Amino acid sequence: MKTHPLRTVRLHLIRHGEVEGDWKGVFAGSRVDMGLSPAGHAQAGALADWLGGRKIDAVFSSPMLRVRQTMAPLLEREAPTPVLIDGLHEVDFGDFTGLRWEQVRERLGVTAVNWLHVLDHPGLPNGDSAAGLLDRVRPCVEQILATPGYASAAVFCHGGIVRAILAILMDLPFTKIGSFRMDYGSVTVVEVPVENPRAVQIGLLNFCPPAGLRER
Repeated sequence: MKTHPLRTVRLHLIRHGEVEGDWKGVFAGSRVDMGLSPAGHAQAGALADWLGGRKIDAVFSSPMLRVRQTMAPLLEREAPTPVLIDGLHEVDFGDFTGLRWEQVRERLGVTAVNWLHVLDHPGLPNGDSAAGLLDRVRPCVEQILATPGYASAAVFCHGGIVRAILAILMDLPFTKIGSFRMDYGSVTVVEVPVENPRAVQIGLLNFCPPAGLRER
């Protein structure tokens, strides 16, 4: 009897480009739908150059503006029609929204070192908790993996969502994934056996394609 190999998909998990100036270095999250800075648009072009040299069969995306602007240059290259998934929107930072790190430290006593632990328990004040975030993103991951007909996909989203996807696939606490740096305009590539997603392998982590680079 002829057997068939288990299906493995390659996911390119992409954080959007740098945001426009007034919001750089500020907790914005899902409550602020800002666009990209000029540098962010350049990063989007570099991502399109790099992804254009790879076989991309499907595209999934957060509906937020900064993500759609990051995706736009790729879509100009006859890429697959994107599937917008609302659950891929960024973390709700609650009372952190609109504040810089130093303001969060001064007003709320939370530092860059321990904010993920606050997210994990009890959750951000009037915002997301790690458990709630993972509960929101998990069906998105299931939808992506259940979509037939592709072997390689681009998933355009946010730094917090890339971390959430990795936490789900690797079955790790969200706080552990905080050790993974996620820069603007970066791509993380994972190979996921659909029948056993937790056997995921990370092939590339936080790679920022330089302008003009084309890889085949």
